[in-house]
Amino acid sequence: MGRYSIGELAGLTGLTVKTVRFYSDRGIVAPADRNAAGHRRYDEAALARLRLVCTLRQLGLDLATIRTVLDRPAALPDVAAEHAAALAVQIRVLRLRQAVLTLLAERGADPEEMSLVHTLATLSEQERRRLVEEFLDGVFADVDTGPDAGPDAGAALPGLRRTMTPELPDDPDPEQIEAWVRIAELTQDPDFRATMRSLVRQHATDQGPDVRKDVVAVARDEATAALAAGIDPTSPAAAPVLDAIATRYASLVGRPDDTALRQRLLTRLETAGDARRQRYVELLSAVNGWAAADDLTAPLAWSTRALRARLTA
Repeated sequence: MGRYSIGELAGLTGLTVKTVRFYSDRGIVAPADRNAAGHRRYDEAALARLRLVCTLRQLGLDLATIRTVLDRPAALPDVAAEHAAALAVQIRVLRLRQAVLTLLAERGADPEEMSLVHTLATLSEQERRRLVEEFLDGVFADVDTGPDAGPDAGAALPGLRRTMTPELPDDPDPEQIEAWVRIAELTQDPDFRATMRSLVRQHATDQGPDVRKDVVAVARDEATAALAAGIDPTSPAAAPVLDAIATRYASLVGRPDDTALRQRLLTRLETAGDARRQRYVELLSAVNGWAAADDLTAPLAWSTRALRARLTA
C-alpha cells in the first residue's frame, strides 16, 4: 500500500500543507506511520478520509460534526438531513434579504421607508394573516346587507374573498416576497380600501339568480374585440359594442337598459378600472403563484370613454 508525505497529500487534495498538518495534529486524519527521519506518512485510507473532510467542509459542516461523521459513518444521513434543513432556513433568509435590498435599491428608499419595508417583509405567518384579514374584513363588512344588495350576494362573497386573499408560501422566491410587501403597503392605503369596498359592494349589488358572468368580464371581452378592430370609443362604430355591453348588463341585473342603468354601468367600470385594483390583482397572482392576471386597463378605459361620450351627449 502506498504511503504519502504531508506535501503529497496536500497535492492530491488541493489543500495547503499547513491545513493537512492542522487536521493531522487534531487526530482527524492520522498518519499510518513515520519514515526513518520521523516524518509522518499517510496511507490510502487517510487520503480517502481527508477527501471526505474536504467535501464536508465545503458543505459547511464544522469540525466537531465532521469528527462525529468520521467516527460513526452511520451518522452521516442524519447529519446531512440536519444540515440540509439548516441550509433551507439560511436560503429563505438570504432570499428575504435579497428581496428587501432589491426593493429598496429600486425605490431609492429613505431610512424610514427602509424600516417599513423590512418590517412588512419579515412579518410572521400569523402576523401576515392578521394584516390581510383586517384589510378584507374592512372591505367586506356588511356589503351583503344593504338595501341594494342582490338576493344572492351573501352566497357569492366568500368565493370572492378567497380570490382576493394573498397567501405567501412557506418558501417564497424574491419576487413573491417583493409582491407581498407591495400588497401589504396597498392594504394600508385608506383610499385603496375605500375603492375595493366600493367594488365589492357593487359586485354584491349586481348579484342575482340569473347571473352568469360579471359585467367587468363582459366589458373586457367586448372592448378587447373593439380595440383589436381599431374602433374609436367616441365614434359611431362604438355604439353597437356599447349596446352589447349594456344589454348584457341589463340582463345580468334584471333592469331595463336606460340612462340610469348606463350611469350605474359607468360607475361600476370606473371603479374596476382603478389602476390600484389592477396592481393588486397582479401582485396577488405573483404572491399566490397564479398565472399572470389579465390586464384590464385598456378595455375598461375604452368602455368608460365610450359610455361617458354617449351619456354626455
